[in-house]
Amino acid sequence: MPVDLSAVAAPGRTAILTMEIQRGVVGDLSAFPQLADAAERAGVVPNTARLLHAARHLGVPVIHCTAEFRADRAGSVANCQLIAAMVRNPDHLLVGTPPTELVPALGPEPSDLICARLHGVSPFSGTSLDAWLRSLGVQTVVATGVSVNLGVLGLAIEACNLGYQVVVPRDAVAGLPDAYADAVLDNTFPLIATVTTTDALLAAWGATAPS
Repeated sequence: MPVDLSAVAAPGRTAILTMEIQRGVVGDLSAFPQLADAAERAGVVPNTARLLHAARHLGVPVIHCTAEFRADRAGSVANCQLIAAMVRNPDHLLVGTPPTELVPALGPEPSDLICARLHGVSPFSGTSLDAWLRSLGVQTVVATGVSVNLGVLGLAIEACNLGYQVVVPRDAVAGLPDAYADAVLDNTFPLIATVTTTDALLAAWGATAPS
């Protein structure tokens, strides 16, 4: 049955979450050039920027979910291959350094919240994200960013487990390789989320945003 986006993602019940759209992940200082290229092909940054522009105008909360590490690695556990590889680089996404910053097109704006984490591959566990969303009356989260392989998928599963509805604009997320990301968006995300497009979500909001 088709989902009524104007109801599921109504501004009064919705927040937009950006996932690791950071300079050191998909931006000018990326340590993951293939992922940065995939994000560019998908249009992740410009499409997310369009959504954030409309969201702020409509009063939809914007929360940026970012990753970072302390120089002493306190608070981070290398308990999987991805994190183990990242912490081997002593300069990777260090707290307070330019690579941890959002890509400039996304802000942040003063009204935005930034939920930084030192651990894991997804944004809910062990952070303030769930408490912030509940304090804002949010029932639906719109997931943008990277990657479909782990971070965005983990975000969607965690949000679903916590009782939120999830909306994923497929042209505002990316993963590797492209065919795998498309397969996950076609076959896994529809089981836990409403998969849509940036234009469809903007239309549901009755919004326009710079292209």
